[in-house]
Amino acid sequence: MMDGTMKLYDPLYVAFLFHFNKDRDYFECHEVMEHLWLQEARDPLYQGLLQVAVGLYHHRNGNIDGGIKLLSAAIQKLEGYSAQRLGIHMEQLIEDAKEHLCKLQSHNKETFLFRDLNIMITDPQLARRIEEYDPKDLPSDDE
Repeated sequence: MMDGTMKLYDPLYVAFLFHFNKDRDYFECHEVMEHLWLQEARDPLYQGLLQVAVGLYHHRNGNIDGGIKLLSAAIQKLEGYSAQRLGIHMEQLIEDAKEHLCKLQSHNKETFLFRDLNIMITDPQLARRIEEYDPKDLPSDDE
């Protein structure tokens, strides 16, 4: 039974997690999270999440140095946050990003094939919102 309090998640954050975990559109992750980051006074937490997505975007597109740079910056920003934050398992995301970064740094740059990361959702309410999310629900910049 719920205690009457309900966590609210910004629709941009829900969109970010949908694009990160569901359709793997890291460019769109960047688009929505950049809006949220600016809206939240350039909060380093949101910037770190943004940088994980952009690091993966760079790696997927063959820009290994860009992937290394962004993942390094993301890890540095996110390491100061608690293991469970914003309805996600932050500690697991940091571990996964570190592992990805280490492989990028230690392999011949052409041999480490890209792989997606997942952000583990720990809040069932957030998981439901992501499952129900429809990209058409998010207002465009034109509106």
